[in-house]
Amino acid sequence: MKYIIVGLGNFGASLSQKLTAQGNEVIGIDTRMEKVDLYKEKISHTICMDATDEFTVSGLPLEDTDIVIVAIGEDQGANIMSTAIFKNMEVKRLISRAINPLHEKVLKAIGVDEIVHPEEETAERWSKKLCIKNVVDSFELNEHFSIVEAKVPREYVGQTIREIGFRSKFNLLVLTIMKQHEVKSRLGSNQTELNIQGLATPDQKLEVTDILVLYGSNKHLKDFLKFEKM
Repeated sequence: MKYIIVGLGNFGASLSQKLTAQGNEVIGIDTRMEKVDLYKEKISHTICMDATDEFTVSGLPLEDTDIVIVAIGEDQGANIMSTAIFKNMEVKRLISRAINPLHEKVLKAIGVDEIVHPEEETAERWSKKLCIKNVVDSFELNEHFSIVEAKVPREYVGQTIREIGFRSKFNLLVLTIMKQHEVKSRLGSNQTELNIQGLATPDQKLEVTDILVLYGSNKHLKDFLKFEKM
């Protein structure tokens, strides 16, 4: 995967390094030369540039980039301007950092695909969401074990937990399954809610919209969630 990460503060730099360490190609961007120099040996590529300048941004390899993450946290105006420019450039997937609730509303109005809250979410958590297929969310118990919420890989839809062999084949534990259903909001629009089904049973059949809550080692989680026939 190829990423562009704008802003090499604590969150942006940490995420850039983790994604690079996992074999991805990352372009880390910051306006501060000291940040660019500090991480040039730890991130695939680092560039000192102003991501609020449309002409400069247009020179980046946007067509070859899978995900752009605007991680600017100190300057709300620069964050919004940079996000808007990447959105206008029609990048494949755009994620931006929200500094406060009003800022989040502005980012949603711009049309970003996902919003980051670094005060609540770690770079490790986001590296899993970005790098491991089907992961919706994750919680790290330590550096080796995690609990993740994940979509059901396509080849397992319609099978039971027993048939898939989570424990015997993948060494994973299914804690529960969350079922999605549509409800009407007070304003009359449709919203998706998740219902937790309680402890998973071996004969429970998986549906395409189910969210699995899995526990296991990071290696086994990655092996299971990346295994999907094309």
